[in-house]
Amino acid sequence: MSIPQSGGGPIERHEQLAEYLASGCKPKDQWRIGTEHEKFGYCKDTLLPIPYEGKRSVKAVLEGLRDKHGWSPVEEGGNLIGLTKNGANVSLEPGGQLELSGAPLETIHQTCDEVNEHLAEVKDIADKVGVGFIGLGAAPVWTHEQMPLMPKGRYKLMDGYMQTVGTAGTTMMRRTCTVQVNLDFATEADMVQKMRVAIALQPIANALFANSPFFEGKPNGVRSYRAWVWRHLDEARTGMIPFVFDEEFGFERWVQYVLDVPMYFVYRDGKYINALGQSFRDFLKGQLPALPGETPTLSDWADHLTTVFPEARLKKFIEMRGADGGPWRRLCALPAFWVGLMYDQSSLDAAWDLVKGWSAETREQMRVTAGEQALAGVVDGISLHEIAREAVAISEAGLKARAKPGAGGLVPDETHFLSALKESVETGKVPADELLDHYNGDWNGDISRIYPEYSY
Repeated sequence: MSIPQSGGGPIERHEQLAEYLASGCKPKDQWRIGTEHEKFGYCKDTLLPIPYEGKRSVKAVLEGLRDKHGWSPVEEGGNLIGLTKNGANVSLEPGGQLELSGAPLETIHQTCDEVNEHLAEVKDIADKVGVGFIGLGAAPVWTHEQMPLMPKGRYKLMDGYMQTVGTAGTTMMRRTCTVQVNLDFATEADMVQKMRVAIALQPIANALFANSPFFEGKPNGVRSYRAWVWRHLDEARTGMIPFVFDEEFGFERWVQYVLDVPMYFVYRDGKYINALGQSFRDFLKGQLPALPGETPTLSDWADHLTTVFPEARLKKFIEMRGADGGPWRRLCALPAFWVGLMYDQSSLDAAWDLVKGWSAETREQMRVTAGEQALAGVVDGISLHEIAREAVAISEAGLKARAKPGAGGLVPDETHFLSALKESVETGKVPADELLDHYNGDWNGDISRIYPEYSY
């Protein structure tokens, strides 16, 4: 979840809303890669989720990272809720999941180094306090009641509201984890092409990264329970946003979409003011019931942009949001997959050629089928396995064309970060399939085996 935005002055013209998005346009040599990933923490002796406070807790891990590894604290209401260092930040998801929002970096080599360093630091502290961390798309055993809500004002507001607009909102908050990558665009036209490819191929990313076949102690019948949760959350702010494929799509069309999404809050003086269900359009007129007579700032607009949750999200950059949290190799593979598709024009064009003939109905059914069946799914005669094979090949070509070396020049490009995905394409199996094989085989139905064998 995003932290409060800052630095924006008053909104005096409607055009400022789109201009804010357009200010993200950058020349290609300034494009960067920002990777975010979440993970569940648990007490090693009880295998229960860690609370906010106590010897074995999220707060203890944050304090350890602060005191031993040089992170600066972020507080809200006197509570330690996050950390910052070198352009990156560590934050808390609603159920205590720990998230790294990485710094904007130039290459996947740097991104993977950042992930390595972060996981090593977290493990160093976690081992000392008797805590473990595991990367999965959904909590495999824990119930809603066992997952504590973190002491952040945004989450308190969202928690109650989620129960009024869908059936799975609080489950999303407490019991799911994702990995995503944030990428840049050069122009409005470049943004449009990237958004269309991003939305169309999110189901393929979900299939390749599906890693949540268990829920509340047993198989749940799908490969990505996290994807199922997002389908039953809040229709006003989630989904495959078909308008992205309309001819008139651009920054202003995104503005109109976001303006129609009900608000959650306004952030003022360190506090979240309840604006649940209210309209940002009314806010622009000075008619917001939560703040009568007051009009928004660009910081308020930036905050509101973080409260829409489609499969790909536009801010000053594009967020690819369709993948389950998972093992280390896939934390590096996710940004590699999308960078290969998006940051080389020939590959971006090839990816668009791959998806441009699909209808909105086909894209939506792919979203459903990918979460349920992963690579085994077929939609309108289209094999998700074969689309994944083509997408990974296009991505590999894009990474070769980028030719960004690593390891002091010993590694010529970033293509090796796709190895986990290439294995899935060859075998047809994704992490969820592997977990189910263990569950039905050597684990003899004992899900607790997942902790020692799949923790970081």
